[in-house]
Amino acid sequence: MACVIVDCAIYRHGERAEGPAELSDALEAARAEGESFVWIGLYEPTEKEFDLVTSEFGLHPLAVEDALNAHQRPKLEVYDDSLFLVLKPVVYDDARDTVTTDEVMVFIGNCFVVTVRHGEGSPLGEVRRRLERDPGMLRHGPTAVLYAVCDAVVDHYTDVAILLHADLDELEAEVFAPLGEDVRHTASRIYSFKRQVVEFRRAMLPLVEPMARLSGTELPFVDEKSWPFFRDVSDHLARANESVEGLDRLLSDILSAHLAQMGVQQNDDMRKISAWAAMAAVPTMIAGVYGMNFTHMPELRQPWGYPVVVALMAGLVAWLYRLFKRRGWL
Repeated sequence: MACVIVDCAIYRHGERAEGPAELSDALEAARAEGESFVWIGLYEPTEKEFDLVTSEFGLHPLAVEDALNAHQRPKLEVYDDSLFLVLKPVVYDDARDTVTTDEVMVFIGNCFVVTVRHGEGSPLGEVRRRLERDPGMLRHGPTAVLYAVCDAVVDHYTDVAILLHADLDELEAEVFAPLGEDVRHTASRIYSFKRQVVEFRRAMLPLVEPMARLSGTELPFVDEKSWPFFRDVSDHLARANESVEGLDRLLSDILSAHLAQMGVQQNDDMRKISAWAAMAAVPTMIAGVYGMNFTHMPELRQPWGYPVVVALMAGLVAWLYRLFKRRGWL
């Protein structure tokens, strides 16, 4: 069990305290004291490893099943002995332009907090250190931990949205730059970027309803005094959602502009090809006529016939070239 426990501590009056080594003893000590709670952090536990936590804290089996199996949607569930919240932190790899999602499950009760982490992008270690530097916040008990985790995840959404906007500006500059050899890869880059934005929205958008409930609905194990703080988190989440929606719309517009630009370029290419084909067709037609095996043809036996015909072909080609050049086809 120790291999999956990232940290386990008792907090008394907002201060981290030395507690019993055994989980059951720590929980009994927290229950015996009025203003204490246990916070245990787990990393990708198996069902067998999670059994002790389940039995000690009385967690609901459905919530336990969700905590063990990743790939859950953000949600908030209320059970008799605990509150269960699923969050999906995001990680943006700027070098590879990829968005990946991890998962954090939070159980809170009267005197305990259990956090279960899946993936490497969860900010729980920093959240715990920041809370331990603020005893006034920790005095509010498990609700403070729930708020701090939500705040850290949502704030990181905003940071990722800023990075995506910066990369989108670079992509937009590339799309509207003069067309080069890599233009055929631009559409795939736009589509790949759009996939990352969709992945981001899948992690963020379902969290709106749980945050709304936490910011103004009477829920067990959530102090009413924390509602303004959760409203602040909900406001940050709404702004992050608006930012990502703007990204999605801009990507659609950029893709449409790129396709229109490609269409214009193809039309220009087709005009050039048609102009050159027309200039080649005129001397080909004349040469084809004079290449026929007929006895009676104009100027066939005249000594000046050949240079006249060649001059005629050159003149027609020159006239066509000037005509197409004036109309912008060449």
